[in-house]
Amino acid sequence: MSGTALTPRRKASLLEVKGLTVDIRTPSGPLQAVRDISFEVDRGETVCLVGESGCGKSITSLAIMGLLPRSATCRAERLAFDGIDLTTIDRHRRNDLRGNRMAMIFQEPMTALNPAWTIGEQLIEVHRRHIGKGDKVARARAVDLLAKVGIASPAERLGQYPHQLSGGLRQRVMIAMALMCEPELLVADEPTTALDVTIQAQILRLLADIRRDLGIALLLITHDLGVVARIADRVNVMYAGAIVESATAAELFAAPRHPYTQGLLACLPRPGVTMAGDRLGTIPGVVPSLVGGITGCAFRSRCGHAVPACAAPVPARTASPTHTFTCVHAHVGEREPA
Repeated sequence: MSGTALTPRRKASLLEVKGLTVDIRTPSGPLQAVRDISFEVDRGETVCLVGESGCGKSITSLAIMGLLPRSATCRAERLAFDGIDLTTIDRHRRNDLRGNRMAMIFQEPMTALNPAWTIGEQLIEVHRRHIGKGDKVARARAVDLLAKVGIASPAERLGQYPHQLSGGLRQRVMIAMALMCEPELLVADEPTTALDVTIQAQILRLLADIRRDLGIALLLITHDLGVVARIADRVNVMYAGAIVESATAAELFAAPRHPYTQGLLACLPRPGVTMAGDRLGTIPGVVPSLVGGITGCAFRSRCGHAVPACAAPVPARTASPTHTFTCVHAHVGEREPA
């Protein structure tokens, strides 16, 4: 199966990922965490990577940001930001991009923020490293951004430490830190996972507002299709390290074509349809081991449509110019004509 064929080439993409593969050394052999995936993020749009935990979403984000662990090996046919080849630039050039033109919001702010530094020190350090206009300018920028992300009394917050803030406030600080240098690409790795539902909604509205007001591109990584429905322009569904379906958000929710995507959507309650006491859908079985490689469709052991041909290389099929999926069945999920 080739990830290259899943996403048609687009012009003027800010982020280009083509044929990205990440292997991680383990005592049992190489684990294929990401398997030949391709997608693009255009300026000013929101692209989501969605799938179960362990499908390779976060590893993909770390590969883009150049933050993979030493046990990981990354290779790609093309991995580029604004035309800059991220696989060949040196460490200093990569550091100049990261935090400046490319920024990341990590999943758990309590571990991403330094507990020994105040909020102000950490925000100012980012600005000092990349912009260098002095601490007075950096402090003013920090206060402005803390206010922009909805934190009350922002000047006073600069003197506080991460443990003095709630989870929602820490996540807002992470967003403000990511915006300190006005990045062109914001990578958000499960930014609402550790938050309650009310705070999740606030953070999603905040990200949507930031994307609209500042015109930045947003790569959002999540396992929550409810989040995807509210914020995404385009969606890439990942399973076992590979992208199995790529579509606009409208196409994906109106007519999902891959059995895995259909299974994920069946697990969600539908407003006005799912009643109290109704059983939600489930996906039987477990994700296959990624150690030693996978042949054919990785989902076949859990799929109700599986046939012997699923063990062979899986073709990429096109439902529309912006909707592709990998399945031996061309018509799975296709709606009957009226």
